[in-house]
Amino acid sequence: MTVVEARARGLLAALRSGRPDGETLFETVAEEVFRRHGRQWKLSTLLRNRHYLNKHIQPRFAGLRIADITPQEVRDWFAAMHATPVSADRSMPVLSVIMTVAETDGLRPEGSNQCKGIRRYRRQTRDRFLSEPEIARLDRALSGTSPAVALIRLLALMGCRKSKIVRLKRCEVDGNRLRLEDSKTGLRIVYLSSEACEIIERCMISPGEYLFPSPRFPERQVSGHFGLWYRVRRYIGIEDIRLNDLRHSYTRQYVIAGVPLPVVSKLLGHSQCAMTLRYAHAADRDVEAAAERIGARIAKLVQIGED
Repeated sequence: MTVVEARARGLLAALRSGRPDGETLFETVAEEVFRRHGRQWKLSTLLRNRHYLNKHIQPRFAGLRIADITPQEVRDWFAAMHATPVSADRSMPVLSVIMTVAETDGLRPEGSNQCKGIRRYRRQTRDRFLSEPEIARLDRALSGTSPAVALIRLLALMGCRKSKIVRLKRCEVDGNRLRLEDSKTGLRIVYLSSEACEIIERCMISPGEYLFPSPRFPERQVSGHFGLWYRVRRYIGIEDIRLNDLRHSYTRQYVIAGVPLPVVSKLLGHSQCAMTLRYAHAADRDVEAAAERIGARIAKLVQIGED
């Protein structure tokens, strides 16, 4: 779409609302944004963005003329959400897209996106990984062949997101790999270890579309809430570990083994290596051990030089 075409669309949107360009309301532009971009977003992204628009953005800006919204109003809105920093940080990109489209359509001056330059809330990150003894305890505690046990084992063995395993379909299993169609980065190929293959082969016996069907409604996927996980982690004393931390622990084991970061990134289904770095943090004890090794090596080199 050229700039001229985009501005023509903006003018049409203004005409539909019965207002001239300078009178176009915020919600008119917001709906135009979702009409244009909604087809490009995944359904989960569309629903999430719509949620933040309806709950956090519209209550503050609906009824205002898009041309009159000031940087101070945006800063005040963002500051008022300090009690819910996650919602604030996820609402800001949605508002930014709306403001960018308003500029493109000629409803605001170019370079007037007030969302630019506003610093997001800094949230404390959790560097929590399963240690090797904890992995061993978890393995011993996950006995049996129930679907919940299989799900948790696959999460630990594959580094996939929980939603991908819960929604896994039989048609996505292709020998020793998975072909995940509904992935953030498009089609994603996940290669399976022999242990993961064994678990999936046992699950393939049950009929139906989903590999893990709901016990009550076989045509649906199993619920994402695993009561077994909470019982197991309490039993082995790792109650601060979340299911998603299994994905982090999976990543850490590859990093410790010296697997190149681009390979780990591909295993996790990340489009950029920078995303993988968020999950590849080293634990404090690993950093301490590395410092000891380097210190001993340098001391040895200095001793050789003195000799």
